Amino acid sequence: MDHDTFLDLVAREAALDREHAERAARATLETLGERIDREEARQLAAQLPPEVAPWIATTTSAEGFDQDELLRRVAERAGLDLPAARGAAAAVFDALAQAVSREEWDDVVAELPRSFAPLLPRGRYVEVVDLDTFLGAVAEHAGVERDRARRAAEAVLETLAERIAGGEVDDLVERLPLELHEPLRRGRDASGGQAQRLELAAFLHRVAEREGTSDPEAAQHARAVLAALHETVGDAEFRDVTAQLPPDYVRALAR
Repeated sequence: MDHDTFLDLVAREAALDREHAERAARATLETLGERIDREEARQLAAQLPPEVAPWIATTTSAEGFDQDELLRRVAERAGLDLPAARGAAAAVFDALAQAVSREEWDDVVAELPRSFAPLLPRGRYVEVVDLDTFLGAVAEHAGVERDRARRAAEAVLETLAERIAGGEVDDLVERLPLELHEPLRRGRDASGGQAQRLELAAFLHRVAEREGTSDPEAAQHARAVLAALHETVGDAEFRDVTAQLPPDYVRALAR
């Protein structure tokens, strides 16, 4: 694949003009070069167009960052907001997968954590809704404005992440918008990745404190957030979440 074809693929998939596609490609490859092993970066560069190959060159050891940090760096380097950086990075990974051999692509993917899955064109594909879509669903179910919906979503997700196992939290991180990863990770880290035993009343009171509302409103908002979550992640993943909750949670919040 030549340089022009590579950038044309990025431009088409990310809906960018040529100049911004080149900027996004460079930002993504430079950041990927910081994430993978130096020898792997060298082998990858050897299969890329000569104009593109230097962007992935690295002289440092692989850094252990996740998808969120990759997107933050891409956004900063390319002058994009985070949702645009997500689309751009996914387009670059798509072009990269087409530009190199399957064996080389598999070697790259093997070095990346599972949090990168939503950006990758091969293997398990996870569709991620944008923040506005998710918050719109919460707002509709709860009968509140968007700002209130975001506070409710963050409070409920952080508390839910304390109540379920860390592995299940990681699965939700893969499927929810980037802007909601932080509350999920706060909850997971607070519990050490081990599901806390919380009575339903204690769960709702914790949500209420975080959101700054009453316990009855917290219950209403928790139902709304879980309804939006169900619509977003689908039946199978939602069952995995609710399987970790006591029956009274499911009866009260996940109807």
